[in-house]
Amino acid sequence: MSAQFTDVEFMICQAARMVEDQSTVFVGYGMPQIAIILAQKLYTPDIVQVYEYGAIGPEVATPFRRNMMADARNSYRSYCWTTMNWMIFNAQAGFIDYGMLGAAQIDPFGNINSTMIGGTYERPGKRFTGSGGGNEVASLCWKTILLMEQEKRRFLPKIDFITSPGYLDGTPGAREKAGLPAGTGPYRVITSKATFDFPPNEKRMRLIAVRDGFSTRDILDEMEFEPLMAGRIDVLQGPKTEELNYLRDVIDPDRVVIGKNRK
Repeated sequence: MSAQFTDVEFMICQAARMVEDQSTVFVGYGMPQIAIILAQKLYTPDIVQVYEYGAIGPEVATPFRRNMMADARNSYRSYCWTTMNWMIFNAQAGFIDYGMLGAAQIDPFGNINSTMIGGTYERPGKRFTGSGGGNEVASLCWKTILLMEQEKRRFLPKIDFITSPGYLDGTPGAREKAGLPAGTGPYRVITSKATFDFPPNEKRMRLIAVRDGFSTRDILDEMEFEPLMAGRIDVLQGPKTEELNYLRDVIDPDRVVIGKNRK
């Protein structure tokens, strides 16, 4: 029998296996943060984490604590501790390989919303904390990895607000026309049931892999738009025992992040 795990644990482990050693990753709070801690501990010891508030290259202290960001624990053994302006400059100068973000909504072209849902900007139905550095990460890092639950309400033809840009309207050169660096943009979308990429010539979300135990139809039923389909759909295996043990016993024993949505 396979180990039981949460959807969040599944996404974290998929993301942790995706980045290469010695790459630089601009890390968002929550799932992205846990994923990169796991990656550094198990797979990529020489990965360089960078954070919006200015820490470069920390080995984040465990266990993870709620709202652990911009403090000594999150900056443990950093190469240096700079400023937000310096970190954005490094991304703009092309020194950061990956950005890793979560979001509330996404459209077919990888534009994401982490600002508000429903109503108007002035009177939203629900307002979130906003982008923080998410706009800069999605705008300037070479490859952006997005982590999201696979739910129909999140995958929409048109999102309520573009917090961070993907490929905008999907037309050739749309990012460049908006003043964003050529060659940057969404790279992967990791969900609780699947993984998507963006083909170089089409800049639209494409289904490339489905979690073991689910079908392609299961994924499409949880989307309000039809993605492109890869010629071969790979099967995604669940978290390994070593990954789960490290997540639960060392990184997040209080289940601050991983304890949600056990399935």
